[in-house]
Amino acid sequence: MACGGGCCCCSSAGRLNADNARFLLLAVLIVLYMLCGAAVFSAIELPTEREAKERWEERLENFTRRHNLSRAELRLFLREYEEANVAGIRVDDIRPRWDFTGAFYFVGTVVSTIGFGMTTPATVGGKIFLIFYGLIGCAGTILFFNLFLERLITVIAYVMKSCHERQLRRKGVLPHNGRRGSGTSEVDSLAGWKPSVYYVMLILCVASLIISCCASAMYTPIEGWSYFDSLYFCFVAFSTIGFGDLVSSQNIKYESQGLYRFGNFVFILMGVCCIYSLFNVISIVIKQSINWILKKLSCKCCHRCQRRLFRSRRNVVMPGNVRSQRNISIETDVVNESDTDGRRLSGEMISMKDFLASNKVSLAIMQKQLSETANGYPRQMSCNSKQNGFSGGVGALAIMNNRLAETSVDR
Repeated sequence: MACGGGCCCCSSAGRLNADNARFLLLAVLIVLYMLCGAAVFSAIELPTEREAKERWEERLENFTRRHNLSRAELRLFLREYEEANVAGIRVDDIRPRWDFTGAFYFVGTVVSTIGFGMTTPATVGGKIFLIFYGLIGCAGTILFFNLFLERLITVIAYVMKSCHERQLRRKGVLPHNGRRGSGTSEVDSLAGWKPSVYYVMLILCVASLIISCCASAMYTPIEGWSYFDSLYFCFVAFSTIGFGDLVSSQNIKYESQGLYRFGNFVFILMGVCCIYSLFNVISIVIKQSINWILKKLSCKCCHRCQRRLFRSRRNVVMPGNVRSQRNISIETDVVNESDTDGRRLSGEMISMKDFLASNKVSLAIMQKQLSETANGYPRQMSCNSKQNGFSGGVGALAIMNNRLAETSVDR
């Protein structure tokens, strides 16, 4: 153990690697986030639900008295209407659900994982086919969204590189007749121009906001929704949440119907791509934040353990080239993954295997150093070695040799 058995927090951290710690911390944060969300939505929506239920019970009672119906008969009729509603029957006239255009709209909600729920298969054959169809379609669409994000990052890198080259040409540093490379050379030239995750997140936020505002401006007059309800529908649809309380393009007739349905398809496609990519980028930022939290926790633990270790092990021979602690930035995904790094950071004497792995010194070089030490060469070449920056060798054995040499000189 890095703490010599004196610190229980470091022993438990040694049993859990960085991935497990990140997973557990993220699970705890998600549960807390869900609890907070449940409390907020319950406080906001529960009074409205109770009022609506009281109004419905009052209307139901008045209707049964006015038409001399029993409660049981009326509830039976309402259950039959609910079954018809599931099959796609509505009070107002709506478009057919299972003609070719309606079916195409349905499969679009399936493969995009939106799933509004206003159209569902009623037959056993349709349900079985949906399982296999959705399995392949959803996987392919998710792959398409990931490739969309990669292409977006490439375009941003190309624009950044082009703007930088244009500035250099204006300053006269870069010649104006420089020809661009093609193929692999062009891709390699963009390797150092990957944009920051925060820039990509900002661009996706702006793009999603513009698409949502434009789509809402289209939905408000055509669907008869308020502008806020249209924005709400855009987020629910683009984020593939798909509650189904508001669904576009469901009326049987629209003005400029073909153009509206094409615009609806384009806006949903672009919105889903942008929002899905935005979710991916935000997840990277969340992962970086979790790494930063784990780094802070591990730093406090390591400092506490090092103080205890140095008090109890003052006479331990220390390695010569103990690697300094890595400066783990917020972009680093791994925090002290190996036990060897923990032993080096704690100051404990390392084994020969760890010594060879950390300093990358071959056995032949170590044998040469030992033979030179036995023949007395280190004393004669001490000045040259200091000038070369080695100070009498490399590693823990070199420090032991230096100490032996100093003892013999004093004698």
